[in-house]
Amino acid sequence: MGELIRFSVSVEDELLESFDRLIRRQGYVNRSEALRDLMRDALVRAHLDEESKATDVLGTLTLVYDHHATDLADRLTDLQHEHYQLIVSVLHVHISHDDCMEVIVLRGSAKKVRALADALISLKGVKHGRLFLTVPAKRIIERRR
Repeated sequence: MGELIRFSVSVEDELLESFDRLIRRQGYVNRSEALRDLMRDALVRAHLDEESKATDVLGTLTLVYDHHATDLADRLTDLQHEHYQLIVSVLHVHISHDDCMEVIVLRGSAKKVRALADALISLKGVKHGRLFLTVPAKRIIERRR
């Protein structure tokens, strides 16, 4: 970890009060740690937006789907097997008699990971899907230097 640097920020009192309430609810012990997390998140998002589609990413894809949808389980499995090199792990959860959830951990180029996520989310019978992408924060900080 690098040297800590102090700096000041000017902000309206109402905004600061709202921020303080938020970070207390989230369990932060001080503003500094909350600001560091906000900065890291902004750097990761900027990196994902700026870098090429070939950038290696880590991600999770969460799918909620109808367990009874015709051939859906087979289509989900087939797509995952076709792209096995991108898949690190899969967690399958039975939510109810009708619904299941899968959390798929992915690693690979942003272009390929997004394409697989889109293909899985768009399958008939998938009720909701969301892809979360990230890159190691240390890599982001080092690239900016």
